[in-house]
Amino acid sequence: MARLITHLRHVDLAVPDFEKQREFYAGVWGLTEVATDSGLSFLAAEGSPEQYIIRLRKAEEKRLDLIAFGAATPADVDALAERLGKAGVQLISQPGEITTPGGGYGFRFFDVDGRTVEVSADVATRQHRKIEPRESIPVRLSHVVINSPDIDRTREWYEKHLDFALSDTLGHPRIGDVMHFMRCNPQHHSLAIARAPHVSLHHISFELRGVDEFMYGTGRLLRAGVRMIWGPGRHLAGDNTFSYFLDPHGNTVEYTTELEELDEDTWHPQVHDFTKPEVSDQWGTANQIDEVITRESFNDVDRGVFVAPPV
Repeated sequence: MARLITHLRHVDLAVPDFEKQREFYAGVWGLTEVATDSGLSFLAAEGSPEQYIIRLRKAEEKRLDLIAFGAATPADVDALAERLGKAGVQLISQPGEITTPGGGYGFRFFDVDGRTVEVSADVATRQHRKIEPRESIPVRLSHVVINSPDIDRTREWYEKHLDFALSDTLGHPRIGDVMHFMRCNPQHHSLAIARAPHVSLHHISFELRGVDEFMYGTGRLLRAGVRMIWGPGRHLAGDNTFSYFLDPHGNTVEYTTELEELDEDTWHPQVHDFTKPEVSDQWGTANQIDEVITRESFNDVDRGVFVAPPV
């Protein structure tokens, strides 16, 4: 299937305690700060060609600033902007030059829930390196999960306007669907949409080299006193490992590895019963999911809905 969006580039966060957040991601979490500006920090994964995968911005209120995706060419960026404009999607900016690290050509718009989304092409690649055995730092950004009060509406919007496809769904026998896993390439999901009482960030996931590195990284964070809320384990949908932690501002962040790659021509989405223990954790090694974990995943109400970030 031909898509205008190719992959997930970066996730941008605004936080009141900028220095504390910056110290966490550039320190124990294992990212590399590659550029700074007044109240801004751009953090890269050593194994990724992306210029950066996390941007931090100092702000009075915590919020998700934006989610950025890649496109193959400037022509694809223009085609997507034209499509969204004709469909009545609110554009924040028209396609043009991007001035963040790596440059490029792109534009921003609001999704159906009011999140800011950026799509760009021609961003210069960063010199990166092979992550060595037992080196327990992120290789790349894996996926992002967003909270929505109406996950079917949000799913349909991403399918219609951005060509995302449904890979799988988590369902509950009493309350219905609770999460949709969406893909923009053969990876099982680059985006997932979770059921929640309000619009917010659910979690950001970072890919490690392999299971060994995933476990070393999990252990390093635990020894450093970072709060782990769930894990380590292995999900059924996506078949990836998971250890979920909280960053200093209460955002859930995940170490993962071995996310499934699909044959898109033959794949058929399934609905997995989330109440079955093997669905949430095939290994049976993680702590049981409970109300505390669920509440942490709801996160704080996002104050950035239909408000474009200043940079």
